[in-house]
Amino acid sequence: MGSTPGTASVLPAHLLRAAAAVEGSCAPAEHEGLSVGMPTSPGYSATTGVVTALTVFIDFPGSEARGTTEERFAEFFPATSEYFATSSYGRLDYRAEPVHRWLRMSQPFEAYGIDRGAGWHPDDPQGYNRLLREIAAALDGEGLDLSAYDLVNVLATANAGPPATEKVLSVSFPGRPLAQTSSGTLSNVSFIWSRQPGESPYRVLVHENGHAFGLPDLYWTGQDSAPLLAGHWDVMEQDWGPTNDFLAWHKWKLGWLLPHEVVCVPGGAGVSDHLLRPVSDPATGLKLLALRTGDSEAIAVEVRARGELDRVVCRPGVLISRVDAAVPTGQGPVRVEDATPGSPGCQALPDPQVTAELTDAPFVPGETFTDEDARLRVEVLAAHPDGSHQVRVTRW
Repeated sequence: MGSTPGTASVLPAHLLRAAAAVEGSCAPAEHEGLSVGMPTSPGYSATTGVVTALTVFIDFPGSEARGTTEERFAEFFPATSEYFATSSYGRLDYRAEPVHRWLRMSQPFEAYGIDRGAGWHPDDPQGYNRLLREIAAALDGEGLDLSAYDLVNVLATANAGPPATEKVLSVSFPGRPLAQTSSGTLSNVSFIWSRQPGESPYRVLVHENGHAFGLPDLYWTGQDSAPLLAGHWDVMEQDWGPTNDFLAWHKWKLGWLLPHEVVCVPGGAGVSDHLLRPVSDPATGLKLLALRTGDSEAIAVEVRARGELDRVVCRPGVLISRVDAAVPTGQGPVRVEDATPGSPGCQALPDPQVTAELTDAPFVPGETFTDEDARLRVEVLAAHPDGSHQVRVTRW
């Protein structure tokens, strides 16, 4: 499967204000920490309209920057802004505002004890707490109004720490105040270390900013063998390899789907037909069917086809996912249903950074997904030249 993305450090449960369910919605309510539930708790970054990202650059004694801040910035921008504009159908105007100088930290990189999975602790004399306090102190003299920013990107010099191919250190600390300055508070901070290989390495920042927006990790962080989860169908699982888009469910949570682009299929006996447009289609139209199946669970139905962000889709069709808002980040809150279980996938040349088994997960005309326990069936009736698919939902 390749290397895993960076991680998010989750707000302790006692500090997180629980969110109420969306009135009249079939979306399960958000649970503690980063969650697929809705609505997203206060404290995370805005996700629509103009979103401004303060972007700063750090290096260390013994790991002095080997290039300019402009060169490091260009590794991520304008690509990250363009990605969000495309994925959100223009509903997120992401603007990065860089402070173009290297902020030299007080100690060598190794002294901070930065490692994969390292968290932030407000009483920690080292670690990310010390880094954040030093960054805050360095920014105090910049004349910035931190209240004007929705999130903060910290781009470390790429030669600090191990290569990303050996250990992924990138991490986010969303949904909480982290460090105070005379001009405001640092919050929703993403640290980016090293640089990833591949055709779209900037997507590590897309993934980390996804945490600042309130999205969970979809890849597996458990100690046992990783089950099949969302694969390459969402950047919150795989941000390596070829570019990929967000799941329609995440776009709904982020406010990128308009009300008429989501249909909540009610429970109880009934049959309904729906024409779904591909998630990659910028035109408005129905993009998501949501079927509530439990207190915290739902089934999501969408169409995936090749597009600007979904360039390696090899079996266009109806993608069906199980969503569980009670499942913590990194434990599989989203699991894609595989229409062809046991197959090696459909890529002509398999990419090691893509979960091959799920590349042919979408259901195509003539195929049916059935969940007897949830008492529902989704039939794919037809595919049209414009990529839209006709589906029939039966509940009993």
